[in-house]
Amino acid sequence: MLNAIVLDRDGTLVSDGGYVHKVEDFELLPGVIEGLKKLSKNYIFIIITNQSGIGRGIFTEKDMHKFNKKLVSELKKEKIEIKKIYYCPHTPEDLCKCRKPHIKYIRDAEKEFGIDVKNSWVIGDHPHDVEMAIKAKAKGIYLLTGHGKKHFDDLEKDGIKPTFVAENFLQATGFIMKNSIS
Repeated sequence: MLNAIVLDRDGTLVSDGGYVHKVEDFELLPGVIEGLKKLSKNYIFIIITNQSGIGRGIFTEKDMHKFNKKLVSELKKEKIEIKKIYYCPHTPEDLCKCRKPHIKYIRDAEKEFGIDVKNSWVIGDHPHDVEMAIKAKAKGIYLLTGHGKKHFDDLEKDGIKPTFVAENFLQATGFIMKNSIS
């Protein structure tokens, strides 16, 4: 079985100015390349992202796919492979089963790639990323990048306990590397 790093996209890998979808606004966050390179020795990478801007009519699936293609190609230039991007196009009001914190996409990735979820990590900047990790029995790192600082108090309020809270992607990487079974 493979160990995975399940990554949120906006605010975790790329700068999040709200409903990120324009290729011209693409900006990797500091430390992402370096961190992913270090983690790639022991983990595969999956992205699970809520993209409610599609359901809200702010941008199209085509816009999102263009943006994702840019992200994957920039990482590929650095010899970093994203195995798959799972995305939820729905709004919270749609009450779908694919929107984080639901674990549908973690279960799909588990089957598709033979992932050992218990020895895998979820990294994200929103409480629902950590909640998804907990529900799936993975380990969850809450990032203070993106929306992380804004929603930090929601963790305690909602009783969500991350494995670790990191200032940035490199700090998350260091924690994973020190606390991994390899």
